[in-house]
Amino acid sequence: MMTIKKRQQAIVDDFDFFDDWSDKYAYLIGLGKSLEPFPEDKKDEAHMVKGCQSQVWFDAILDDGKLKFYAVSDAAIVSGLIGLLLKVYSGSTPKEIVSSDTDFMSEIGLAKHLSPTRNNGLHAMINYIYGTAQKYVDVSA
Repeated sequence: MMTIKKRQQAIVDDFDFFDDWSDKYAYLIGLGKSLEPFPEDKKDEAHMVKGCQSQVWFDAILDDGKLKFYAVSDAAIVSGLIGLLLKVYSGSTPKEIVSSDTDFMSEIGLAKHLSPTRNNGLHAMINYIYGTAQKYVDVSA
């Protein structure tokens, strides 16, 4: 099983492979297209991530000590950001998640190439992931 750090490095390597941002955006959109289906009955206020310009819904289940995240958005780039985050964090233990950092985001240069509102949404999704993991860490502590 790959650690979060190794998955983050794999994302950095993937982004380094592309020379320009149009190719990187195409890669991101491809990640979004590979998201697992999100249950329609969870597209509600309780699962909506606040702070995103587009509509974003998240859910998480703890299975065998690992958090599995599910999410969907109505926007292609945001779906790609979701795909990126799930690739890194889904399938990790809550403790691994809260112990990890998000430095890989600045390494790939996302902040410089996203609009301020998309950046806010990205941080809202990261906060959801870390907040969910923290709840499970607190319960088991």
